[in-house]
Amino acid sequence: MKITAKFWIGLGVLAVLSPLGLLLPEHFKAGSAWGEWGANEVQELVGYIPGGLEKLSNLWTAPIPDYAFKGWEEKPLAELSLAYVFSAVIGILICAGVVFILGRFLSRKD
Repeated sequence: MKITAKFWIGLGVLAVLSPLGLLLPEHFKAGSAWGEWGANEVQELVGYIPGGLEKLSNLWTAPIPDYAFKGWEEKPLAELSLAYVFSAVIGILICAGVVFILGRFLSRKD
């Protein structure tokens, strides 16, 4: 099997496993997934919002916030898991497309 096939299979496995970010914190009653805190959650955890985070927190809003579709925030975990997988696949396709386009552009022979 070619290395590129193994790479794509590995990415597919990771996309399918992406709902673990939902399931494990829910199972262990840990709140939100580690490192995915917003400014308000950081303030709750450490008592203040770092200046850089406060200044930059409104700069970018995610196209698919919380890895789910609009209105899906209260759906059961099974449906949210599908949204996580969909979000992962979209992210993989966008990254692969950007790398492909950059590769084509940078490898042009003039």
